[in-house]
Amino acid sequence: MTAAVVVRRLAALSGASAVAAGAYGAHGFKNSDPDDYQRVLFETANKYHFYHSLALLGAAHSSKPAVAGTLLIAGMGMFCGSLYHQSMTGDSALRKIAPMGGVAMIAGWLAIIL
Repeated sequence: MTAAVVVRRLAALSGASAVAAGAYGAHGFKNSDPDDYQRVLFETANKYHFYHSLALLGAAHSSKPAVAGTLLIAGMGMFCGSLYHQSMTGDSALRKIAPMGGVAMIAGWLAIIL
């Protein structure tokens, strides 16, 4: 299986999980204040999760899909994952890795250029 096929499949899984997380956020925070910090964190994580799931589709067609895909997936895990975690648990312990995730996502976009 080529790197492009693997990245395309990971993009599909990521997109599906972004939809599921978005549905959870829409219903799980239904009765909370719209300005609630945890809800805002969740919505931010979900938005970036969606955007970068689509970027994975583009990465699958780049000349270095494994590099771009790895950076995008790592970035989503660190950035979106830490925000999802904090929004659902209130625990900010993983929040410190969010900036590293952001840098990895930027690097992933730039790797698509390669």
